[in-house]
Order: sequence, then C-alpha cells, then structure tokens
Amino acid sequence: MLFTSRRRALVAVTAVAISGLVLTACSSQRGQEESEAPSDVDTTFVFGASGDPSSLDPAFASDGESFRISRQIFEGLVGVEPGTADPAPLLAESWEQSEDGLSYTFQLKEGVTFHDGSAFNGDAVCFNFDRQNNFTGVAQSASMSYYWGALMRGYADTGTSIYAGCEATSDTEVVISLTQPFAGFIPALSLPAFAIQSPTALEEYNADEVGGTEEAPTQSEYATGHPTGTGPFKFDSWEPGAEATVSVYDDYWGEQGQVEKVIFKVIGDTTARRQALESGSIDGFDLVAPADLGALEDAGFNLVNRAPFNVLYLAFNQAAEGLDDIKVRQALTQAIDKDALISQVLPEGTVAATQFMPDTVIGWNPDVTTYDYDPEAAKALLAEAGYDESNPLEILFNYPVNISRPYMPNPEQIFANLQSQLEAVGVKITAESNEWGEYLDRMQGGSDHGIHLLGWTGDYNDPDNFVGVFFGAETNEWGFDNPELFSALTEARGLKTEEEQVPAYEAINEQIAQFIPGVPLAHPVPTLAFDARVTEYPASPVQDEVYNMIVLSE
Repeated sequence: MLFTSRRRALVAVTAVAISGLVLTACSSQRGQEESEAPSDVDTTFVFGASGDPSSLDPAFASDGESFRISRQIFEGLVGVEPGTADPAPLLAESWEQSEDGLSYTFQLKEGVTFHDGSAFNGDAVCFNFDRQNNFTGVAQSASMSYYWGALMRGYADTGTSIYAGCEATSDTEVVISLTQPFAGFIPALSLPAFAIQSPTALEEYNADEVGGTEEAPTQSEYATGHPTGTGPFKFDSWEPGAEATVSVYDDYWGEQGQVEKVIFKVIGDTTARRQALESGSIDGFDLVAPADLGALEDAGFNLVNRAPFNVLYLAFNQAAEGLDDIKVRQALTQAIDKDALISQVLPEGTVAATQFMPDTVIGWNPDVTTYDYDPEAAKALLAEAGYDESNPLEILFNYPVNISRPYMPNPEQIFANLQSQLEAVGVKITAESNEWGEYLDRMQGGSDHGIHLLGWTGDYNDPDNFVGVFFGAETNEWGFDNPELFSALTEARGLKTEEEQVPAYEAINEQIAQFIPGVPLAHPVPTLAFDARVTEYPASPVQDEVYNMIVLSE
C-alpha cells in the first residue's frame, strides 16, 4: 500500500515518446520474453556517455555514469517496476517485513551464478552487506561509500549504523535486520550501490584496498578492472577517458535479449555527442542539448523524454566564510532569477523548483516558504550582514566542466548565468572548475569549496532519497550542523505509513526552506536521442535502464 499512490503520481508524468520510439513496459526489468530479431541486425549497441565512471565497484560510486554501467553488470535483491520508481522483485523473488519493522526475510532466486561461475546464494548476500558495514578509513568517506553512509547512517566502527546484521538461513533465504525502522529500506535496495557482487572476485582482487584521501581517493584493483555480478552483461574492458565495454553473459538466468555487446564511448561535449550520433559512430546518447532537439527530430532520429524526477540546486557550504549567516544565504537566494535561468539555458518543459524534491514525491509542500527574485532586497540583506560596495561579499563558486547530468545538462552555461545574477547584486565571485570525478570528490570529500552546482536524480520514490540524503546528517558538502533537522529526518524515515509520512515531510520541507541550506533551482527534463534502428528502449525515470531490453532493427 505504501507505494500505490506514488506509482499513480509518477506514471502520470513518466517518459513520453517524442517520435516513433517505443518505451518498453515488460513484466520484468530483466526481460522474460526473448526478442525475435532479424539475423543480420548489428547486435553491438554503442552509447555516448558524458563522462567516465568514477568506479566500477557500485558500492564505491554515487554518480550516474558509474551506475549506467553497473546496471548492466550487477543486480540487487530488489529491482524497479518498468516505467516507475517503485520496487519490484529481482534477485529476491519475495520478501516479508516483521511487525516491528526491524527485519526483512528475503526468498532468493535459485540457479543464479556470478560471472566468475560462483554461486549466488544467501552467504553471498550477507557477505556484501557485511562488507559495506565494515568499511574503514577512506572507504567510509562520502566520496566513496556515499549511499551506505547516508542511508545506513554509519558503519560498524562508528556505532551509528542502523544495520544490525544478516543471517543466511539457507542458500535461498536471508534475514536482514536493522536497529531502527527505515521506511525506504526496500526501495533503497534497488540502488546499484546495494547490488550483490561476487564474494570470490571481491576477495581475489582486493576490493577493499582503497587508498588516497577523502578528497582524492584511489580505487582498488577490483573497482578498475574486475567488477563481477549476476547481470545480463559481463565486464570486458575499461579505458579511462575513452570507453568501457561489456558483453553478453551466456549463463545469465533471464532472457538475454538481442544486444550482445555494449560500448560506452566517452564523449564529454554535448555537441560532439550529437555529431557522433549523426555520423553513425554511436547509437544513442543521453542529455540532449535543448537547442539540438528540433534538428535531430527533423533528421529522423528517435527522441524520448524522461520524467523530470530530479532537482538542480545551488548548494551553500556553511563551512566557507560568510555562508553561515542566514542573511547572506537569503540574499543569495533572492539574487537568483530562476525563470530567467530556465528560459535562457535549460530544456523546454523545465519547471522552477521550490523544494529539494519534485512534486511527485510524497511530502512535497504546496505552501512552503519561498524567496522571490528581488535584487534590491538581496542588496539590503547583504548590507545588513556587513557587505557593501566598499566591502563586497567574496565567495568561491565551484562548478563542473565537460559533463552533462540529467539535472544539469550544461553546467558551464548554468554557472555563467548564475554568476552574472550574483554579481549584479554586488557579490564578488571567484570561479573554480573541475572535471567531474575530481569535482565530486572535492564537494563531498572535503571542505575546500563554497557555493556550488550539484543536483540529484531520484533513485527511488521516497522523500528520504531526496531530503534525507541531502540533509539527514552533517556532511562536507553542506558544512552545517543542525540537530533539529537531522532528528526530524531520522524520525520521518522510520514512519511506517504514507499517512504519517506526508505531514512529517511537509513540515521538514518548510524547515529546510527557512534554514536555506541552498537554492533548489529547477527540475530539468532530460532527453535521450537514438538512431532510427533503436526501436525499443527501456526509459526509466530513475535511469534503471538495462540494455538486454533494447530492441534493434536493421
């Protein structure tokens, strides 16, 4: 019952085909009906990726490019209903929650093997959960195991983890226990970060031997060359900066589908990705630039929109000088004209954000406090905080380059637009940019940043996946300590029914709005483009797109 109304709300805005492309809606994420295709169809699918994966070990990743590849190689206990953000059985055929909400019993699929030939079973499941809970040192940093830290609230040696343990009662049954209720636990398991990996490969290739620092971590041998899961495709190779390749796993437990090989070709520039599609060197790419949509459609390419299940935001790192002052944060907020930003640099159909989650998620507050664009009010607030023409507010503005994200298709243009708006009220901007992987490490792994562009595409349909991930605990990205907010989010994530969660999260969204940790800017509409030979593509609002579901023609 928890997910029913969310499904209705999301399905109402799920991806819509712009031209002839069919969005698949099969009964299973992994495909249970084998596609009948002409024998002369080229079964290699080439996708134009906007950047490198940060890690091939999904436990140490939090970015879309890593997860795009992970979803081909790995599977979790829980998947996603096609076309929605709602949970569905995957490696677990069913599950049952205890009355106290503290334990979950999973019945596992039989006859599944990892790509190294080892068996998937209850022991493998527990190995993976225990592994993440026992991360230490750099492995615990937000730039590495972001999701475990955010959702499980800590690790074995921190004393804060809500993970109580895992027991394999048989090869086909496991019981996972928590120390406190977590309403979003089942949908959270659809994240690639909780995918089940081969214990044999994890140990053989020293998966936990990570190094470096929180700001600049280094990946293990496993994470750079030996990812091993149960998915329809096995890892072949990765040449950073160029491409990654996966190919069909012949012993896959489900129907393999038509695609036998996938090449993720790294093309950082949006224009270059479009040109690669036009030249025939790739079959498709994500995050089409708004200016390219009409020409691509006219040329006969297939276009599809995803539902904007995301948020683009300007974050304020309160550890940076001046940003701990609420007057400064409100001034920066009122200096920004969201409508101008959207009309000038974001895709058609994008709507302005009032909160750090879209309105299809329960707990979105229709009456939340907002701060209208008012440059004169912004100047007055800065003056009250002690900043004027003779003593301007000087802040560092960080942004990524050579990357496109669903919530941020053109970061350089977004930065330039916001920079001009902030400078118009007297703010002195120092700009610093980084390539995507380095940028994420800098924003999440240390305090050396100021205001910065980031965003989020929802991983599953639960408010904790938005505001809970952002503001549920003290982090390097936001740089504040707000026990009242942390406590409210902890309490809300443990509520068992939607009826209880709605008012709780509405109140939390108002609390966030008054605290002003940053500016929720917009919910951009992401568009994919494909060669005409791609006749079916499993578009997903949460990007849970597995390529054995693709159908190709001559």
